Amino acid sequence: MDIRDFAFQRGRRVQGFTLIELLLVMVILTILAAIVVPRFTKRTEQARTTAAGVDIRNIELALDAFEIDCGRHPTTEEGLGALLSPPPTVKGWRQPYLTKGFLPKDPWGNPYIYRCPGQHNTDRFDLLSGGPDGSEGGGDDVDNWSQP
Repeated sequence: MDIRDFAFQRGRRVQGFTLIELLLVMVILTILAAIVVPRFTKRTEQARTTAAGVDIRNIELALDAFEIDCGRHPTTEEGLGALLSPPPTVKGWRQPYLTKGFLPKDPWGNPYIYRCPGQHNTDRFDLLSGGPDGSEGGGDDVDNWSQP
């Protein structure tokens, strides 16, 4: 069998794709990617915002358990670290209040911001993530006073 035998199939010459056909396929794939990728990007950001809201709710539960045991929430100076190890002036501290044993970071890799007493929740505490930009303000924050 000769290599020329592979180039013919029942007496007809077998041809590959032309350059124009390949370019057309590339253009179609590029258009599809341009439509699909932004939708996934928006979903990713929405998922991160939802995850930050869930983290804030879990930290709030830990802060409330701390208050039940110690009679108050940690001060701003004590911070969220008081949920992992007892501050020296606190009586009644019973356990690490965060089950993972470390302070979670928000989905964008930044620490959560904690203030007690809060500026928005003056009788409790403010807890927030700076959102994608990592800083407070700017309309992309996730917090414990404006969430339902």
